Amino acid sequence: MTIDPLRLAESGAAAALTLGTILLPALSRPVDARLVTVLLAIAVILTSGVYALHAVTFDCFRLTGQRPEQNFSYTRSKE
Repeated sequence: MTIDPLRLAESGAAAALTLGTILLPALSRPVDARLVTVLLAIAVILTSGVYALHAVTFDCFRLTGQRPEQNFSYTRSKE
């Protein structure tokens, strides 16, 4: 399995946006190195989580032959 650079960039941007939105008021003060280390660790965890969720979702679509714009149901109920 190879890492998709576009998917990685998208998940990194999502993690940065999330952290930036939440921590913007708190970062108005100077921060020490330990806090920066913790924030970087949280960014890596968020990035890897979003990357994994996107990989599972889009690989599921690829394996099942579905397109995301179609009505997709995991239960395959017939109505």
